[in-house]
Amino acid sequence: MSDDTELPDGELPLDSAGARLRRAREAADQTLEQVAAKTRIPQRHLETIEANDFGALPSRTYALGFSRTYARAVDLNDQEIAEQVRGHLAELGNDHTAHRGATFEPGDPARVPSRGLAWFSAFAAILLIVGGFAFFRSYFIPGSGPAALISQEQASSDMPAREAAANTAPAGAPDPSPQVVFKSLGEGVWVRFYDAEGERLMEKQMALGETYTVPATANGPQLRTGQPEALAIIIGGDEIGTLSDRSQVVSDVDVTAAGLLAAQSARKQTGIAAPES
Repeated sequence: MSDDTELPDGELPLDSAGARLRRAREAADQTLEQVAAKTRIPQRHLETIEANDFGALPSRTYALGFSRTYARAVDLNDQEIAEQVRGHLAELGNDHTAHRGATFEPGDPARVPSRGLAWFSAFAAILLIVGGFAFFRSYFIPGSGPAALISQEQASSDMPAREAAANTAPAGAPDPSPQVVFKSLGEGVWVRFYDAEGERLMEKQMALGETYTVPATANGPQLRTGQPEALAIIIGGDEIGTLSDRSQVVSDVDVTAAGLLAAQSARKQTGIAAPES
């Protein structure tokens, strides 16, 4: 009588890795479909593992990685299962190379990000790059035109003349109380409007021909821009010119009707180049 015991077709040695995994799954009352969903291992590979046919898997990495992941899913010692699989693959020897895939596949699919997550990560990275560029341009390069030709000190020196002329608007000038509108004469003109407390009213890059109406209720509205020559001033429906005839970075510009008219009058009186209308 032979010492070898014949097993019925379809049965595995009770101590094989595949048999242990199958028994653990059944003891946990789990189906192959449930294990596949839990581990993200295709069901066909789980069936191959339970059949102890590790040579049919695409590579040694697949065999070890999938078996360890399966073991953890059914509360078996993944190291012991991996040792059994290594022994089985060693018995197969070179016969297993015929089943190797053409490309490397990760051993533990539970650690591989899904395609949707990969696309989301790429999209988030693009948004961060675009947002960082916009922030840098808005806060560190406020004007996109030529370099300033008039210093901040020279622009500030006009203040006494504006204050002196504030009480008397020039003859024929519009009423200082009407609505004030700024119109962009260029593309991408950066502006920031804010009130006396520093609260921002509007900040953006204005498109060519785009307008902004200064709120009548704003308390001491002011302006910062790097392209005053590209902003036309419209008071009460009449265009009176631009903030300047040259490119420069200006801040704390009074944009009330009275302030703008006084500034225009002061430029004419002091001989500073008047805005082009």
